[in-house]
Amino acid sequence: MQPTGTDSRESMIVLDRVRKQYADGTVAVNELSLDVPEGRIAVLVGPSGCGKTTTMRMVNRLVEPTSGHIYLDGDDVTRVDRVQLRRRIGYVIQQVGLFPHQTVADNVATVPQLLGWDKKRTRSRVGELLELVGLEPDRHAKRYPHELSGGQRQRVGVARALAADPPVLLMDEPFGAVDPVARDRLQNEFLRLQEQVRKTIVFVTHDIDEAIRLGDRIAVMREGGHLEQYDEPNVLLSEPATDFVADFVGSERTLRRLSVLHVRPDGLTDWPRGAGDSATAFDAADADWLLVGEGTWTWQRRDASAPVPAAIVEVGVGLADALAVYLANEGPGVVVLDEGAYRGVLTGPQLLSAARRTRAEP
Repeated sequence: MQPTGTDSRESMIVLDRVRKQYADGTVAVNELSLDVPEGRIAVLVGPSGCGKTTTMRMVNRLVEPTSGHIYLDGDDVTRVDRVQLRRRIGYVIQQVGLFPHQTVADNVATVPQLLGWDKKRTRSRVGELLELVGLEPDRHAKRYPHELSGGQRQRVGVARALAADPPVLLMDEPFGAVDPVARDRLQNEFLRLQEQVRKTIVFVTHDIDEAIRLGDRIAVMREGGHLEQYDEPNVLLSEPATDFVADFVGSERTLRRLSVLHVRPDGLTDWPRGAGDSATAFDAADADWLLVGEGTWTWQRRDASAPVPAAIVEVGVGLADALAVYLANEGPGVVVLDEGAYRGVLTGPQLLSAARRTRAEP
């Protein structure tokens, strides 16, 4: 049986009308259908009790669905041996779950050892993964979990989940138990890591900002396991499908949209440039500001004695970062460079209009 309305071959994970109802009649997940394209991150977000974790656990059959179908790379997971299924899936949880009596190296080596890898291959894989998650093997391999910070333990958990190179990762609020500074670093490391390994990931969080930052697609769920909207972050923020989604993403969604939009090389203003040392230059440009310099960029204001440093960003930077740079500096806009070469100026009004657009860039 193929999933309704989609082709299971096009996505690594497909949920087709999945339902989970317990013996007492409680419905945890209700007729849920969504798909996760290969190499992408799908984030499940919503209030407590909306079925996020239950949905994720049905993928690796820690929880069995009552009805519906779940496909992993085209295979119906309910018809696959559980052990074989879970060897294709890495699993990372909030509290990490490292074995306290084992070293970091032994923890990471757990699955390769179960698979019967030889010691040389296992040792090489452990070193490779520790480097991948930002932990020096010589320094950390022989340490025990209690000797690590919360963020370091979480990195080891990710390394362990990746040990056998599974195509799919399930991550249940993996950064929820660390402090905000460590969480920010872990999110950055996670995105860097995904650029390299390109896994298909189902990520559970209750934090909409984390979902927007990490997700290629976001599923907003409400109590009873109902899917309210499943979209790319920019669409979710600009076009919430229901009042529930609008309330959940919050009144700050206009500002949040800036974090998922990026500075593009088109549509910039080619600002007048010149020495700015006479009224004639300003008159010729019909402007109160002139952009001065090559390499070192400054703004010269009419009737001002000294130039001021220009705010500078590169093509591809998030509009939220561009706005922050703009607000921290004088001048009519942000100078945009493309690999160091001048492309134009993103003005203050352009930044504001980007946030107000009814639909974001694809």
